[in-house]
Amino acid sequence: MKLKSLIVGPLEANCYVVWDEKAKEAICIDPGGDVEEILTIIEKAGLSLKYIINTHGHFDHVGANRLLKKTTGAKIAIHKEDAILLEHILEQGMAFGIQAASSPAPDMLLNEKDEIRIGNLTISVIHTPGHTKGGICLLLKDSDNGQKIMFTGDTIFADSVGRTDLPGGSHKELIDSIKKKILRFEDDMKLFPGHGPQTTIGREKRFNQFLVDV
Repeated sequence: MKLKSLIVGPLEANCYVVWDEKAKEAICIDPGGDVEEILTIIEKAGLSLKYIINTHGHFDHVGANRLLKKTTGAKIAIHKEDAILLEHILEQGMAFGIQAASSPAPDMLLNEKDEIRIGNLTISVIHTPGHTKGGICLLLKDSDNGQKIMFTGDTIFADSVGRTDLPGGSHKELIDSIKKKILRFEDDMKLFPGHGPQTTIGREKRFNQFLVDV
């Protein structure tokens, strides 16, 4: 497994390009903007981008969907509960005073426990509503070495959790999602969030003020 991360778009979202080195097949998680930087990673590594996966449907995580799909032919995937958000990207941006880029409709509607495979990598969908109705985390497993990591979108960050004051948000749902679906994994599991630095489950159990009573 190879992984490159970059900070993209007006709200500095984390975008991740992950690929199987042998198969040269890749996914891009949350391409929030700066499509040329994403394409540079793909082209330099000689990759075939198979999927664009949005952890949720907010404008700062999908801003490069259209151009990335047009250039690579990759399929856009998002949870079925958040597909409707892709229809309202321009309005989302206006609420923040930002001219957002519209997104095509998704090619794939994801559900809990769905799996996407590229080479020897398996990406499992974990539905974690709370930030949005269709927010997801992605558990990536490398069958070559047994390595597991998780991409958490705006569900949980280092020392924080996703905001819940936007339409479709629920603090109770968010904390329930984290408690029941994220914290059950090993403490040394690396988490790659939608904003800010990476962390681990064990660290967030100890230091995340939003989870002290979880």
